Amino acid sequence: MPVPPVQIVNPDATGRWVVTCDHATNRVPPEVAGGDLGIAPADMARHIAWDVGAAGVTRHLAARLGGTAVLSDFSRLVIDPNRGEDDPTLLMRLYDGTIIPANRHSDATERERRLELFHRPYHHALAEVLAARDDPVICSIHSFTPQLRNRPPRPWQVGVLFAGDRRLSDPLIARLEADGSLCVGINEPYGGHLPGDAMDRHALSTGRLHVLIELRNDLISDDGGQRHWAERLAPFLEAALEDVRDDPDG
Repeated sequence: MPVPPVQIVNPDATGRWVVTCDHATNRVPPEVAGGDLGIAPADMARHIAWDVGAAGVTRHLAARLGGTAVLSDFSRLVIDPNRGEDDPTLLMRLYDGTIIPANRHSDATERERRLELFHRPYHHALAEVLAARDDPVICSIHSFTPQLRNRPPRPWQVGVLFAGDRRLSDPLIARLEADGSLCVGINEPYGGHLPGDAMDRHALSTGRLHVLIELRNDLISDDGGQRHWAERLAPFLEAALEDVRDDPDG
């Protein structure tokens, strides 16, 4: 029996928080190239295949916030759930210098097959979790590599990404910066909006409060680091949400 393409942790939580992880695993399901994309295990362990450490942070953070966690269960190299269906980077053939052999000759039929098997079920499950809650708040957890090939090092420990709706992002950034011990990226290491991405689909288009957090993956490479950052972020998130509630324009 095929493994479902999404994991839902603590689905019966009564809190408002829904913590998501679009790139939770580097698993290649057997329905795709027999479970092997044709790249070396060392490359499958890199950020090109998943967001290293993000799944653990997501699970710990959801538990700390009393919320539900929704995680993908397929590699971003199979098909990227944080891209719109018409995005040219939905199915990558080359990523950070690595050719993806099983994707090189994928045509529209294969793209549609992977959308139907993985991408759409993930988004359908997330939509159902959100619809079951009154006024949910989304926190999307991602991680980034300290340095891309032939690029400068990235100094940020944590990044907060946003597009047009900054109701939760702005108070979170203010809280993080006021701490004084963190190097905070504001729409770093990249901008916070791609048309049709997960936050566009489930938050911007619906008016839900949301924030996307990026953590540098060398800080969350093991369970201790993942638990530490979940515990560190949770009070900031709770305080930022209170700031929104206290703002008459929020």
